[in-house]
Amino acid sequence: MKTNEIRKKFLNFQIKNKHKTIPSSSIVPINDPTTLFVGSGMQPLIPYLFGKEHPCGKRISNSQKSFRSGDIEEIGDNRHTTFFEMLGNWSFGDYFKKEQIQNFFTFLTSKEEGINLDPKRLYVTVFSGSEKYNIPKDSESVDIWKNCFLSAGIITDVQEIISEENGDKVGMEDGKHIFFYNSEKNWWSRCGTPETMPSGELGGPDSEVFYDFGKENTDKNYYHLKPHPNTESGRFLEIGNSVFMEYVKENNSFKKLKNKNVDFGGGLERLAMVAQNKTDIFLIDIFENAIEVLGGINIYKNNLKSCRIILDHLRASIFIISSGVLPSNTDKGYILRRLLRRLIYHLQYTLNNFSILPKLVLSLISEYKNTYKELDGKNIIKIIEEEAKKFLEVIEKGTSKFEDMYNKKRVITAKDAFELFTTFGFPFDVTQDLSEKKKFKIDKNEFLSLMKKHKEISKKGITAKFKSGLSGDEREVVCYHTATHLLHQALKDVLGNNVTQKGSNITKERLRFDFSFDRKLTNEEKMEIEDLVNKKIKNSIKVDFVSLPLDEAKKTKALHNFDDKYPDIVTVYSIGDYSCEFCSGPHVKNTSELGVFKIKKEESISAGIRRIKGILL
Repeated sequence: MKTNEIRKKFLNFQIKNKHKTIPSSSIVPINDPTTLFVGSGMQPLIPYLFGKEHPCGKRISNSQKSFRSGDIEEIGDNRHTTFFEMLGNWSFGDYFKKEQIQNFFTFLTSKEEGINLDPKRLYVTVFSGSEKYNIPKDSESVDIWKNCFLSAGIITDVQEIISEENGDKVGMEDGKHIFFYNSEKNWWSRCGTPETMPSGELGGPDSEVFYDFGKENTDKNYYHLKPHPNTESGRFLEIGNSVFMEYVKENNSFKKLKNKNVDFGGGLERLAMVAQNKTDIFLIDIFENAIEVLGGINIYKNNLKSCRIILDHLRASIFIISSGVLPSNTDKGYILRRLLRRLIYHLQYTLNNFSILPKLVLSLISEYKNTYKELDGKNIIKIIEEEAKKFLEVIEKGTSKFEDMYNKKRVITAKDAFELFTTFGFPFDVTQDLSEKKKFKIDKNEFLSLMKKHKEISKKGITAKFKSGLSGDEREVVCYHTATHLLHQALKDVLGNNVTQKGSNITKERLRFDFSFDRKLTNEEKMEIEDLVNKKIKNSIKVDFVSLPLDEAKKTKALHNFDDKYPDIVTVYSIGDYSCEFCSGPHVKNTSELGVFKIKKEESISAGIRRIKGILL
């Protein structure tokens, strides 16, 4: 079963179960200063898990584009990717454990409705409870899972894993497909375990499903055991997690929520792995054409780590660039630059075949073109090639300096690697690779320690940037959100209707707005924009909103991104007859609540993209 078919089948299955399909949010979060990229299907939906009503109702599902920069160092094995799609379904106070577990089991095992997995290869984990917080074992989920397995002709009991260390010693008992784990494994909240959650935070037990690839795929370090599912044995792969959000922490105890939510997430690529019986995530169908471009399966197998880095980083870069991010030395742009430079290095210096880049980009885009029409191959190739030109100059200079250092003392130290990075921009990965070719290793921990000290200079600034947290409904944030709409329209009025929004970021202290424009604004233009925004604020204009069917909303004058996908029902916010945009809110009720708007900075962030930072006084 092809990856695109699995995505379609999952969404159709959820529609049959009365879910509304919503489009993937942008991989770049909007008005969320706490994170650079969307890393899960749940992330854009947090307000609805906290009780806000979703325009599409209580049952929704989607396939969310996701990126996790923390996984960059993991790339090279058979199951980690930085970019992935997360299939998800949610219940906002509607169904709960029984319907969720039964439906997911049906999707996994049904030939007609799902992906036809052998139920004997499925293993599940549930929460073992917390005596400290008087949270019971999730015996309800266990009973539901038992009935699911029984319906497939499998009789199973439960095994309790007290800790991973003890579990590894004990190993997996025969005939058991259900496992109890503690809060380190089977509890979900945004802030970790019940112990680490702050007061007011939501959380609950979760139930994960693992697929068994068989004993023959067990890592050699686990040969003497029967490894239980939630280990790094290589034998098992997590393919889905159902979170049952039913608790709120109050002071140092937990209370049941009035409305219980379900938050399910399952990696599309991992489901493709098990449906296609592939133990290597890079051998599923969406990478087949790209591997052929790289030179075929033999080239791939002979250069596993390099080929996996190229395939993963290029796919992630394609989606990040398509969301409007360009390579730079800060924030999202730095992550993109890091991805591009790693893949460029391996293409040029491991495979010695950088010339295949355009064909490689198009081979990956071809797998997604019917689902994500915003992918522009020509533009993406241009941006990557421009970055490559700069980076290959860095590599040439850095390699020359590396050789000079090596020739003097026949070794490269962590301090040398630090100097290469900070002085020449020479990536540590490249220094490490060159060192391994000369048969010695660099102390990575020492290098990271030097980097940590180096970064302490800017630590205070970073802390200030993120101190506001995820507080989308706080008074200051709401005011800045509304001011952003006024700024957007004022830019169009002063600079022309060709101005389009390219991103925004809002904290309690300021707004940041990125827009398309090909030159620096004059002082007169900035003053005119400020005056126009402040005029609308002083006019005490009422802010209204209405929910409309998507087709009807598009017929209005409301501003929206024509490349984005929207749900069947969208919310349109209007500030009198001046500003009108698709937006999920929140906003003030009247512009008179905003104060005085002031532009603090206007700058270029990339070719053809400007940025304004503004404050309310």
